[in-house]
Amino acid sequence: MSNTYLYLLIALLAGAMMPTQAATNNKMAAFVDSPILAALISFFVGTVALFLYVLISGVPLANLSGVKNAPAIAWAGGLLGAFFVAAAVTLVPRIGVAMTFSLIIAGQMIVTLVIDHFGLLGVDVRPVNWQRIAGILLITAGVVFIRRY
Repeated sequence: MSNTYLYLLIALLAGAMMPTQAATNNKMAAFVDSPILAALISFFVGTVALFLYVLISGVPLANLSGVKNAPAIAWAGGLLGAFFVAAAVTLVPRIGVAMTFSLIIAGQMIVTLVIDHFGLLGVDVRPVNWQRIAGILLITAGVVFIRRY
């Protein structure tokens, strides 16, 4: 299997994990009576898992010293992740997994067009074209169908 196929498989698995994570966090929220506490527990478990991975895989902890040179925007990832997990665990019991992730995907696609078009956050510029806009419209139609049926 070439690396490209491996990367495609990893992307599909990561995509499959997102709604599964939201559903499991929703389950935890029922036990702790709070979506925010469930998100906190989720991040704690994830932090422990990543720390164990770093220890087992031999990633040098000395590389953490580079964090002092990171710009403020680089720190936003943790805030964005916390918002995502807290929002997903809050929304799933209210609008369902399918609707939650349909809207999340629509939001992702809209922002990806903006980031690509303007080359924000250091990515290569990829101008918006009619095919990409058609893709957003198709995703939006999917959200409408999921909501309606």
